[in-house]
Amino acid sequence: MAAIPPVCNFGWRAVDATLPGVDGNQHRIFDQAGPNGLVVVFICNHCPYVKAVISRIVRDAEDLKAEGIGFVAISSNDAEAYPEDSFANMKLFAEAHHFGFPYLYDEDQSVARAYGAACTPDFFGFNIELRLQYRGRLDASRKETGAADLRRDLYEAMKQVASTGNGPREQIASIGCSIKWKEAA
Repeated sequence: MAAIPPVCNFGWRAVDATLPGVDGNQHRIFDQAGPNGLVVVFICNHCPYVKAVISRIVRDAEDLKAEGIGFVAISSNDAEAYPEDSFANMKLFAEAHHFGFPYLYDEDQSVARAYGAACTPDFFGFNIELRLQYRGRLDASRKETGAADLRRDLYEAMKQVASTGNGPREQIASIGCSIKWKEAA
């Protein structure tokens, strides 16, 4: 089922946590920030919306490094109910798509809850003060990869954040599969 996150809550402070990465190391979210900001994105391995744009996510993360923006991806899905999203499969997914950024596992889903993550992909773009400035889409792609010349919404917004500290006032929400929450015990 498709989900759409709420609009950007400008100024909301990022939440820090230390999570295991597919590289075998523990990673602190705030340590991934660049000198001009940070993108935290919630993704998973099985979502058709993520699969449609994963090469563009990797491209934009790499291009944002040049703008001083750090990048980290987090998977919070219930891997028991969705085995394709297991930690072992996260490693394979990151390797297959040549991730140049940490891919972290939020097994207890506490980080996704703290962020209010709604879907995969769900992008949170923060300025140098780690205050939210962007909660929009990557581009106009949906379950299918869009045209090669689509406007790069996330990239352009974060370039603006890097240069001014503020995100665009007009943002178009991302859309994707809902986070697969674990059933309450």
